[in-house]
Amino acid sequence: MTQTADTPPGPPRGSFLDEVKSAVTPRAALLVIGVIALQLLFIASYVGALHDPKPKDVAFGVAAPVPAVAQQAVDRLDRLPGSPLDPRTVTGAAAARDKVMNRDIYGALIIDPRGTTDTLLVASGGGTVLSSALDGLITTLEAAQHRTVRTVDVAPASPQDFDGLSSFYLVVGWCVGGYLCASVLAISTGARPADPRRAVIRLVTMALVSIVGGLGGAVIVGPILGALPGSIMALWGLGALIIFAVGAATLALQGLFGIVGIGLAILLVVVAGNPSAGGAFPLPMLPPFWKAIGPALPPGAGTWVARSIAYFKGNAVTGPLLVLSAWAVAGIVITMAASVFRGRRKPVPGAPGHAEREGPARR
Repeated sequence: MTQTADTPPGPPRGSFLDEVKSAVTPRAALLVIGVIALQLLFIASYVGALHDPKPKDVAFGVAAPVPAVAQQAVDRLDRLPGSPLDPRTVTGAAAARDKVMNRDIYGALIIDPRGTTDTLLVASGGGTVLSSALDGLITTLEAAQHRTVRTVDVAPASPQDFDGLSSFYLVVGWCVGGYLCASVLAISTGARPADPRRAVIRLVTMALVSIVGGLGGAVIVGPILGALPGSIMALWGLGALIIFAVGAATLALQGLFGIVGIGLAILLVVVAGNPSAGGAFPLPMLPPFWKAIGPALPPGAGTWVARSIAYFKGNAVTGPLLVLSAWAVAGIVITMAASVFRGRRKPVPGAPGHAEREGPARR
């Protein structure tokens, strides 16, 4: 519209820099920087953990009717370049099988000194990539000794569980549900700080969601898709614990750091937890840093328990279940403590924003 003499002039246009300052607040700029950092950490974590998998210090048993023969084989395996195995003697074939099923070792070589064919025990249910790597390594070593090897899979992965990944993807789905649900509960009122009553409501809601989500995941991978064997009830309980542990931890971080806490939850669960979970490649094939942190994070602990339920008769789950329980308990305690602490910080009457924080007076 053409401005006439009677039309008052509009407000003067600022410089481009002023427009930028008006459009991008310091808080928004910090959040964008945080997103970029999270993106780069995601790339570094996944590529760093998974770009060059190789067996390293894999717990491995050796059995033979003559103890001296077993010890000679252990010494030979222990001197392999790059230390792919961490060999130790076991008392016999039955003991070796039990140790594989109890997840004390990942494989075992049963030597038959009366013949030229030995037996390799593996468990593809714990990760087909690792069992294949052990098969290839031992077959090559046996051929160098002019011997052959017969491979026996004592805990085979389901034919519908490609590369033994279904347990990992199930746990990832549960973890995603946990931090997404907690994030929705936390930001549904604009990331409003939780008082103790609101914190309890969020935690109870998180528990109910965990029960439903745990059952849904167990039914999908079991009766619907047939991807995982094992007890549906056990998987249901595991799923509920994982969802609640991740959700409670997310609520705790949000209570401490506001919306930034949600980013920290993603950092712990997705950026650090998923590549170190032993899903795509079991723990002995990961670099030392990821191998060390994986069992302490929900994706790693959950994946281990899910595979134990599916393929190892529920063995060796106490430690990982304690890890998940610790995340859940810590999440509850910190969420409640943060809500109480915030509730004690009474706003000063007359301070900016006091009326908004107090809300309308009761009549």
